[in-house]
Amino acid sequence: MKKNMGTADKSIRILVAIVIALLYYFDAISGTLAYILMALAIIFLITSFINFCPLYKVFGIKTSKK
Repeated sequence: MKKNMGTADKSIRILVAIVIALLYYFDAISGTLAYILMALAIIFLITSFINFCPLYKVFGIKTSKK
């Protein structure tokens, strides 16, 4: 897996994951929506830490500098 995510993209994904976690923690979201958003947050965190997004590869997007 080659890197295809840039720093700004990783930062945005981590920030979105934190916001979703906080919304869940403070009971702003619940039920099925909460589970779907938490799954999305986990996916965002994993892809941020490994610097690779499978959807970017499918669509030919590359936000990394190298």
